[in-house]
Amino acid sequence: MKIKDKIQDGVGILTLKGKLMGYPETDDLHSEVKVFLSDKVKNVVIDMGGVNWLNSMGVGALMRCLTTVKNAGGNICLARLTDKARSIFVMTQLVRVFDIFETVNEAVKHFKK
Repeated sequence: MKIKDKIQDGVGILTLKGKLMGYPETDDLHSEVKVFLSDKVKNVVIDMGGVNWLNSMGVGALMRCLTTVKNAGGNICLARLTDKARSIFVMTQLVRVFDIFETVNEAVKHFKK
């Protein structure tokens, strides 16, 4: 999996591409989130548009990232979920845990409220 990071309007954005299914990808994602926190960026958008599949380890990694960010006083939003990923989030009821947006820009705007 590839991870690209950038900051837009004070919000960290992680763009993922590939499969989020195990090590080392899940640890890499968590490490990227912690880099934002160390740079005092507490709100993060994870762009899932390029994730073609994820399993329970991938979901667990997203939950671990959310917990880490919330403990630091921030939040994580997900953007551009693929149909496969969205079905997992619906089945597991994680649509109630994560704020999910159709676009990255909508997610960034959510933090500006």
